[in-house]
Amino acid sequence: MAHVDTGILSGTRDAATGLDEFRGIPYAAPPIGALRWKPPQPVAAWSGVRAADRFGPRCMQRPLYGDMVFRSNGMSEDCLYLNVWTPAHRQAGKLPVLVYFYGGSLLAGDGSELRYDGASLAQRGIVTVTVNFRLDVFGLLALPALAAESPRHATGNYSLMDMTAALHWVRDNIAAFGGDPSQITIGGESAGSMAVSALMASPMSRGLMQRAIGESGAVLGNLKPMPLAEAEQKGEAFMHKVGAHSLADLRAMPAEVLMKALGTTDSGGFDMTIDGAVLPRSPEAIYAAGAQAHIPLLVGSNSQEGYWKGLLDKQAPTPANYRAAVQRQFGASADEALHLYPGSTEAEVKASGTALEGDQFIAFSTWRWMDWQHKTGNAPVYYYYFDQPRPAKRDGSAGPGTGAVHSGEIEYALGNLAGNRVYAWTATDRRVSAEMEGYWANFIKTGNPNGAGLPHWPAVTDQDGGLLRQVIGADTHTRIDRNAARYEFLQRFEPDAHL
Repeated sequence: MAHVDTGILSGTRDAATGLDEFRGIPYAAPPIGALRWKPPQPVAAWSGVRAADRFGPRCMQRPLYGDMVFRSNGMSEDCLYLNVWTPAHRQAGKLPVLVYFYGGSLLAGDGSELRYDGASLAQRGIVTVTVNFRLDVFGLLALPALAAESPRHATGNYSLMDMTAALHWVRDNIAAFGGDPSQITIGGESAGSMAVSALMASPMSRGLMQRAIGESGAVLGNLKPMPLAEAEQKGEAFMHKVGAHSLADLRAMPAEVLMKALGTTDSGGFDMTIDGAVLPRSPEAIYAAGAQAHIPLLVGSNSQEGYWKGLLDKQAPTPANYRAAVQRQFGASADEALHLYPGSTEAEVKASGTALEGDQFIAFSTWRWMDWQHKTGNAPVYYYYFDQPRPAKRDGSAGPGTGAVHSGEIEYALGNLAGNRVYAWTATDRRVSAEMEGYWANFIKTGNPNGAGLPHWPAVTDQDGGLLRQVIGADTHTRIDRNAARYEFLQRFEPDAHL
């Protein structure tokens, strides 16, 4: 049992793990009907005991990603639920807390996914929380009519408002699950990581977290949010597409009609917005001014966030084809790009092409976050490079990977290799996972990833023309990262940083 502000919850006890699990806890009112595209509203209290023994519905989303394994109770607009894993024998208000936000481009994902299961970290003495938040058009639509009805004259960013509401709920209620409301870490992967960087910048979530973890992605560099006017134009174009003549029309439309209008690809979607409230100005400006949360940050990206084949568009990895591709992309600056991403042999083309694709996809934005927080955040930053490829698939359909792909670190970091039955995990994978999860657990507990039995991980420090960075993989070690020149080059191709 757990007593929260709105009533009594009953979870389930797993004798094998020694954990209590509470699934499908409402943290905000269902955002349906007149509450569609409204900031999250308080939950209505209930009488008696409410069962929290099954995951709530996942938020409305298109089936865009094949690697998501859901345990949720269907799909619905009524989806603002969270889940808690905690040791069965605990004292109120004593344990550190992780609140984790899923990836999926803010278009898909769910807190019930097996790879985000909180049991392994909870067994290490951490109250672990996963959160559902509105997605796609339901979480990101911006319209002048929505701004007009908002007390803050803001529109969009409902996804971030949901996450902020969940953090308020955690602060106010987590002691009932053994959690310490003054020791909350927020974390996430990909879009979840981008959200963490935005929440650190937002005045609306200030003080709700004491540490942050970002796995591949930030709302900086090439992944900055949309200016409000651009976001509102996209919103009005969508409104016209579905034949709505007013905001009331749009709210009255069935969710399935809106989903069908979005199509079957992730192109042309919605995004976070510099709305004047959740994000009062660009994250670049906020971090540059040192106005973000001054909290310890553990952040990094993977060795194969992108792949050379994407750059060469099915052409052979020859130096000539590589040079032509770089010239098409960078024009007069191609020679500088080729100096930073050289390709004079086939092996070099594959390595540099993979690095360039990964940087432009998400590693550049992650570096930008690390760099700003290191310079202006007044708190330690721990920077990682994950390079453990997934092993062969169990069904024999694919051999081991050549690098750590985007999202490939999740099961390792959260201790959930066993929950992914696709891959034939090896003893090395399990050792890497134990190290990585150990780093994460120590950081959640203390703000420092170091601990007994783990290779030492120094905080980001300038050394010998680079920054100290931890390589996490079969050979975990510290190296001097000298890739700043690559990212500073890419930054020059982002001329409008909204500063």
